[in-house]
Amino acid sequence: MELYYAAGNSLVQELRNRGFNVFLDLKLHDIPNTVAGAVRSATQAGASLLTLHAGGGAAMMAAAAQTATAPGSPRLIAVTVLTSIDAHELAAVGVAGTPAQQVLRLAKLAQAAGIDGMVCSAQEVASLRAATGPDTLLVVPGIRSPGAATEDQKRVATAGEAIAQGASMLVVGRPITRAEDPAAAAQAILNEIAAQIVVHTRS
Repeated sequence: MELYYAAGNSLVQELRNRGFNVFLDLKLHDIPNTVAGAVRSATQAGASLLTLHAGGGAAMMAAAAQTATAPGSPRLIAVTVLTSIDAHELAAVGVAGTPAQQVLRLAKLAQAAGIDGMVCSAQEVASLRAATGPDTLLVVPGIRSPGAATEDQKRVATAGEAIAQGASMLVVGRPITRAEDPAAAAQAILNEIAAQIVVHTRS
């Protein structure tokens, strides 16, 4: 989000021209018409994945999903409950129940609206996989190395733990961008993912 606000669609187009797929993590949350327009803009830029907040409601998500049926549109991923939020934070904004309950509620709403996948913490992956099916794209942020500071994140996991739970993709930010050697940090996470995939293959 920070980089997109600084550079805009030209950055997305440049990355696509270099052969990369772009996950545009803008977490759209507005009235249905505005979000549908944003999906059209992301399509023109060439994004492959685009996030929107499931909390925007069924009508908003359905408008986005309908717009994303156009050729070249990104796959839509609904953010359920941010990994920086715990039960106390949810209660403060009037949501009763646990994060896991709210995640499942919003995921079902998103799937019914035609959204391709969801963002959740590793703690909810197994329940969402069971509820939404094996083909649902489950994207997991809040990735931290064992013993590392969680900072503002509340519901965290290691890369291996998230993959073991059934995550489709991981979102990793500060453990790489703030590392002394970002390339080495990224490679370590890739190695952890690969090791977990090998374990699953053998089992």
